[in-house]
Amino acid sequence: EVQVVESGGGLVQTGGSLRLSCAASGFTFDYWAIGWFRQAPGKERESVSHISSSRNSPYHADSVKGRFTISSDNAKDTVTVYLQMNSLKPEDTAVYYCAATAYVQSSLTKRNDYNYWGQGTQVTVSS
Repeated sequence: EVQVVESGGGLVQTGGSLRLSCAASGFTFDYWAIGWFRQAPGKERESVSHISSSRNSPYHADSVKGRFTISSDNAKDTVTVYLQMNSLKPEDTAVYYCAATAYVQSSLTKRNDYNYWGQGTQVTVSS
């Protein structure tokens, strides 16, 4: 059974840093892709970053490019993906979700590209 669990959210001041972790257990597929999305109150869930086992260049949305960095670490049955968030701004405040898929997708920036979702972790950046 695949489980996706996020951790690492919290409250930070503008300019601060946080590191989010996403552990996708039970992931024994040859191919995997994991993405980070975020949803602010009253807004649509948006793609932030993604990375895949094919080792293509990781993706970062323009709004976070140069400030956020995605990376991955593989163990036997678990893929762990980190999102290092630096120079945080109040507009980064949102619930951050991790999502995983074992199917090759063309974009990986859409919600329905992913089969498995975590419960979300709150990130709040105070001004």
